[in-house]
Amino acid sequence: MNNTAQSVWGNCLNFIKDNIQPQAYKTWFEPIVAVKLADQSLSIQVPSKFFYEWLEEHYVKILKVALTKELGEDAKLVYIIKMENTYGNKQPFTEKIPSSNRSAIKSQRADIPLKNKNPELKNPFIIPGIRNIKIESQLNPIYTFENFLEGDSNRLARNAGIAVANKPGGTSFNPLLVFGGVGLGKTHLAHAIGVDIKDKYPEKTVLYISAEKFTQQYIESVKKNNRNDFIHFYQIIDVLIIDDVQFLSGKSGTQDVFFHIFNHLHQNGKQVILTSDKAPVDMQDIEQRLLSRFKWGLSAELQKPDFETRVSIVKNKLYRDGVEMPDDIVEYVAKNIKTNVRELEGAIISLIAQSSFNKKEITLSLAKEIVEKFVKNTKREVSIDYIQKIVSDYFQMDVDTLQSKTRKRHIVQARQLAMFFAKKFTKASLASIGSQIGQRDHATVLHACKTVDNLSSTDKQFRKYVEDLTKKLSV
Repeated sequence: MNNTAQSVWGNCLNFIKDNIQPQAYKTWFEPIVAVKLADQSLSIQVPSKFFYEWLEEHYVKILKVALTKELGEDAKLVYIIKMENTYGNKQPFTEKIPSSNRSAIKSQRADIPLKNKNPELKNPFIIPGIRNIKIESQLNPIYTFENFLEGDSNRLARNAGIAVANKPGGTSFNPLLVFGGVGLGKTHLAHAIGVDIKDKYPEKTVLYISAEKFTQQYIESVKKNNRNDFIHFYQIIDVLIIDDVQFLSGKSGTQDVFFHIFNHLHQNGKQVILTSDKAPVDMQDIEQRLLSRFKWGLSAELQKPDFETRVSIVKNKLYRDGVEMPDDIVEYVAKNIKTNVRELEGAIISLIAQSSFNKKEITLSLAKEIVEKFVKNTKREVSIDYIQKIVSDYFQMDVDTLQSKTRKRHIVQARQLAMFFAKKFTKASLASIGSQIGQRDHATVLHACKTVDNLSSTDKQFRKYVEDLTKKLSV
């Protein structure tokens, strides 16, 4: 029997109806209309954005179960929201938003040994408790493997992360150290591993913390004289994720305590995941014994994404935000923002915001405008002609006068300055500079440069000329 969107959704509704209150079913499920079934992706139409947010917050689990029953493990749900359009052609427009299939990560409970003299173990996260304490994982459920797109630049790190999530503490990737530049996805990957472990092993205690926060907690424990409690707390964690571990550099006390925690976890088959902006070999002021432990497992580098990966990232971001954008604009943004993923996503968010708030259509010129704010434009290639024009305008003369054979002092100085800046801002040879500025030879250019250097150090007015022109040519 061929499934249709209506038949699949009808079966889902029967299952949901049996598992929730009749009033809730009437309010939140009866108004939904099944629209489209493509492969394992079901599109449903909901009346408003609030409606979609409520379903995602309160009924995402039951929706996932119902859909998986009907369409298998790879089932996807897409919400279609019909929005009233009070602008332009008055026609309603639609937004398509995929389901996150994810609810917030619940608090974890962990039993702690009470061998220390003080029976009350203090949680550094300020959640009091004895014997069985509550530990928030600090994970962000938005960061998953699903939205961490694979490319040549991150394949090793991503696959290692998946292997660790499948078998935490049971692979040779312990510790797993992910390193790379700013905005390449280190934090995203660290959270994704933690989130996946919580999905597969709900009983495991997972904790994500930045090295900076860890340091602050350690300082606080020394202040309050409960250093041992601090160590005991971290020793009961099954999967410890420390972000930006390079912040431990120069902090010998924190490094010492982390060394003991690391050893305990590693010896007991617990998983340690670290991120850093540097490879272990480049880390400064980190004790050798720690560095050698960082190298025990796997160090995986995240590199700058290639063009294809950047296009995929942009398209994925648009899909998740329910926005459609022409391919030429997507490619333009991906082509011009190369350095990191954070900037790439930031540019897309700005583009969507500009479009929706200012009621502008997303065009190539709007994209260029936005991209310019994100990309430090490479300095304009300054030509010798351009230098001559700027210098002539500054001294209120034309270029022909500057290049002429006249020996009038102010014209000679202007010509010498043009030669000086041509040598400073271009890669042209002395002979080439001379031939373009009034058919002079290379010796004249050399003499001009020396004269400008001498006058700059002795003549206050001349120094001002040099400073003013430097500013004009550096813009």
